[in-house]
Amino acid sequence: MVLAALIPACFAGWLLWSSLGGSKDDGADGAGAPTTSSTSSPSPPSSGAPAAHSPPTPSGNASGKRSGKPLEGKVVVIDPGHNPNNRDHSSRIARLVDIGTDEKECDTTGTATNSGYAEASFTLDVARRARTLLEARGATVRFTQDGDRPYGPCVDERAEIGNKAHADAVVSVHADGAAAGERGFHVILPKSVRGGGADTSAITAPSRRLGERLRSRFAKATGSEPAQYIGDGSGLDVRGDLGGLNLSTVPKVFIECGNMRDSQDAAELTDSAWRERAADGVAQGITDFLNE
Repeated sequence: MVLAALIPACFAGWLLWSSLGGSKDDGADGAGAPTTSSTSSPSPPSSGAPAAHSPPTPSGNASGKRSGKPLEGKVVVIDPGHNPNNRDHSSRIARLVDIGTDEKECDTTGTATNSGYAEASFTLDVARRARTLLEARGATVRFTQDGDRPYGPCVDERAEIGNKAHADAVVSVHADGAAAGERGFHVILPKSVRGGGADTSAITAPSRRLGERLRSRFAKATGSEPAQYIGDGSGLDVRGDLGGLNLSTVPKVFIECGNMRDSQDAAELTDSAWRERAADGVAQGITDFLNE
């Protein structure tokens, strides 16, 4: 009799233990509390957000930096000043175009060294070298001209090319034609102007940052000193009379890499190795600005 009474009681106890999840071998999705085994994966939050241990989603050009291409996804426009063919189209480049606040010549032939090395040849050489460096870092690089046009483009079109490209940065490469004895480089920044088709209010601040990075890197790469004959000697000059700046809607600066009319500067500007360093300074300055 005692044994008969104990059997139902033991069976009932076993049923109660089983219903409380005592078996660790049950792989079914039950409603019980999750196990705390160190080998189990945490359940995702109910909000659908990634689990706490998941890596963050890359933003901006972070993936480009990891791949060794810090400018991946960036658009850079390089504007090689003047055009080697301008000299054959003097009447066309002399026509006036609207620069927003005034009218100016479509373009000019640029200057040259005493030995005849043209500014237009210099700007194309440095621009092409800089393009190679920037493309190696992942940037999409566009030119306003590559010596493939009969003349120009005019200064208003040069600005429009950068605008239509939605460029992250535009640099116009030049060399100065100041008096002999005046040495050094300088970067030209857009003045805050508003009139006609010109409104630089949105680009003056980022253009200044671009110019400052360019000044620093160019000086370091070339060993050149900022020009003392223009502006305050800081290597930065602000102008409101350049159509290429006035009509720009994206960050843009000019760089005058040296004075072609000075014999010492000319010796550098005509040296291929120096031009490679100049291109490196331009590319590094742009890279610093775009990675801020």
